[in-house]
Amino acid sequence: MKIKLLIAFLCMLSLQSCGYYSFTGADTGNAETFQVNYFQNNAQLVEPGIDRDFTLRLQDLIQNQTKLGLANNNADLIYEGEITRYYIAPMTSTADSRAAQNRLTIAVNVRYYNTLDPEKDFEQTFSFYYDYPANSLLTGALREEAIEEIFLRITQDVFNASLTNW
Repeated sequence: MKIKLLIAFLCMLSLQSCGYYSFTGADTGNAETFQVNYFQNNAQLVEPGIDRDFTLRLQDLIQNQTKLGLANNNADLIYEGEITRYYIAPMTSTADSRAAQNRLTIAVNVRYYNTLDPEKDFEQTFSFYYDYPANSLLTGALREEAIEEIFLRITQDVFNASLTNW
C-alpha cells in the first residue's frame, strides 16, 4: 500500500514539476504575468459595484487556476473591456398573462491581448443569465446569488477562450 502511495505521489510531483501539464487545461505559454484592467459598466441599466466585482472575480480566477503573477501594467497577458448589458426580462407567464419567471442577463465585452503571441488576441462578448421567480425582487441575497452565478460562468468562459483554446 505504501509503495502505491509513493508511486502516485511521484507521478503527481513529476507532472507538476515539468510545467507542461495543467489540471485546468490552461496554456500560458511563456507568459509570466497578467493584468486585468478595470471593466467599466456601460450598460443602460447600471447596477452599482458589479464592474468592480467582475474585475476582481476575473483576477481571482486567473490567479487560482494558473501560476501567472498579477501585474498592474506591462503584463504578458492583458484583459480589458466593459459590461455592456444588464437587464431583466420576463421569461414565462401565468394563465392570467402575468410574469411567472424573470431573467437577469449580463453581457461583458472582453478584449484579450497576448503580448508574446498576438495571433491569440481577440475581442468577444460573453453573456449569461439567471432565472428567478417573478414574485421575488432582485435584491439582497437573491441579487448576490444571481450575479455570482453569472460572473462564475462568464469568467470561466473568458478563461477558457483565452487560455485553453476551447
